Amino acid sequence: MHSKSRSTTAMTKKKIGLIGAGLMGHGIGKNIVTKGYELTVLAHRNRAPIDDLIAKGAKEAKSPREVAEKSDVVFLCVTGSPQVEETLFRKDGLLEGIRPGMIIADCSTAEPSSTLKVAAAIEAKGAHFVDTPLVRTPKEAEEGKLGVMTGGDEKILAEIRPVIECFADTIIHAGGVGAGHTLKLINNYIAIGTAAVVAEGIAAGLKAKVDMQALNDIAMAGGARSVMFERLIKVPLADDDSAAKFAIDNARKDVRYYTTMTQAMPLSSFVAEAVHQTLVLGSTHGYGDKYVPRLVNLMCQLNGVKL
Repeated sequence: MHSKSRSTTAMTKKKIGLIGAGLMGHGIGKNIVTKGYELTVLAHRNRAPIDDLIAKGAKEAKSPREVAEKSDVVFLCVTGSPQVEETLFRKDGLLEGIRPGMIIADCSTAEPSSTLKVAAAIEAKGAHFVDTPLVRTPKEAEEGKLGVMTGGDEKILAEIRPVIECFADTIIHAGGVGAGHTLKLINNYIAIGTAAVVAEGIAAGLKAKVDMQALNDIAMAGGARSVMFERLIKVPLADDDSAAKFAIDNARKDVRYYTTMTQAMPLSSFVAEAVHQTLVLGSTHGYGDKYVPRLVNLMCQLNGVKL
């Protein structure tokens, strides 16, 4: 009797699609499929996470359209707005497979202006769009402990909340469509801006021959304490950048999205422009594919400091 009840419950669960099973997306997909949802995934360049999800019970589609056709809810977890729009509007794209009533949830970090364009195209097909960008790292994605900011109709978000709860333990409603992505850009700017400040401070400490353990101890005891300080101080202490597995090029993209948004408001954001140029320097000096804690290495290189 118990197994029959479980089977009936599984049959009533929504069918889920996932496009973008990368560092964050793999953990999202793993938690969805292992918690009893039927999952359809789409491969990109790296097959390893897709093969792992298939081994856990997911099915593979050959195009975004096929993902839509096989799903009630599709989560996007791609790099940014150009990739979201390409996934939606291309030949064999998501838009071709969308049915009235289905839900598209965008976990990507996207520009709010693009989000509104994407939402309008989806809603014109009788479907629903919500923005569901993420905070935290791939570690929390694997553990099912991400934070999610949501934008859109609260009734639609309530409908998919059980799915989001498979991979998130913090869910914040920010407002209407686009509000989640707006909040995400502000949050990321604050976090990445802090990382740039911390990297410069660590380089100054190294050049002045300050003991890095002493810097850690005093910073952690006062107002300089932050999550980003905790992550970046591990570079001089242990040559460890694993606490923030987020590429400098992705950080550069996110801050540029932020400054584009503030320019349109308009809002003066000269500190953000300096942060963006710090990240551009990272890219031009070969650090683009390195994780954000390697801003410490960049600042040391630029200032002739031995790390």
